[in-house]
Amino acid sequence: MRRIGVLLFSAENDPVTQTRLVALREGLEAAGWTEGRNLQIDYRFGAADPARLLSYADELVRIAPDIIVTGATPATKAVLPLTMTIPIIFVEATNEVGFGVTGNLARQEGNATGITNLYMAIGTRWLELLREAAPHVARMALLFNPGFDSRGYIAAIEASAVAYGVQAVRMPARNADEIERAISTFATEPNGGLLVVPPRPTFTNIQLIFQLAARYRIPAIYPTRGFAAEGGLMSYGPDSADLFRNAATYVDRILRGEKPSELPIQFPTRFDLVVNLRAARAIGLEIPRALIARAAEVIE
Repeated sequence: MRRIGVLLFSAENDPVTQTRLVALREGLEAAGWTEGRNLQIDYRFGAADPARLLSYADELVRIAPDIIVTGATPATKAVLPLTMTIPIIFVEATNEVGFGVTGNLARQEGNATGITNLYMAIGTRWLELLREAAPHVARMALLFNPGFDSRGYIAAIEASAVAYGVQAVRMPARNADEIERAISTFATEPNGGLLVVPPRPTFTNIQLIFQLAARYRIPAIYPTRGFAAEGGLMSYGPDSADLFRNAATYVDRILRGEKPSELPIQFPTRFDLVVNLRAARAIGLEIPRALIARAAEVIE
């Protein structure tokens, strides 16, 4: 019986969380590891709470499992300072030189490796796609949780906004009350758009963002498919379930004796555009046919 710990940034009741865990277990079973038979998994869920992430990271390190799998940058950064011996496999951690997850990408070192999900420069693509869907957008709200480091994304988006003649408005919000107040205030002026900056808010807050975007008829774009599938207007990014399924390969290889330093960091090669036409109709927005034709998935 081998043992792994899993620390996810999101909440346990988030449907996307469950989709990711199913994908991870499927990947593990395909490699010969079945939970309850030859593998024990200890789960911890941060629910977008910095203090909870740090507490659970400490718990998992004290348990001393064979491997710790982390989901999202904040969860990864919570675990990294606590151990130099337990292998860490991160999934959906933003990884660029200087960001502080593993340091030098050209020469992998230490006890952490894994699969990154997004490049900071993807912020430019989010802005482009939202402007293509809603050309009237002249003001872009960047909704982010100030408790976590989103500076790289925000800097890239703001630089692109200048080139497009769009006013980028930083919108920090930690909880539901702050989200509602921020979006309601932003909506008092016309021609606004919304971009939700990673990391992913809690499931409850995501639903609130959808409701407010529909109420104020604000076109919005989100970083991963789950948002559009749950009711958001559109999303662009990698399939997180695939990333977690692929991470099981690294779990398997380490359990069989390989070291994290021998496993190169992987980057996603496929980024999908998902468009939710129901959400578009709810705000009276007609998505251009050319954009719909390029979408990997269209939700009717």
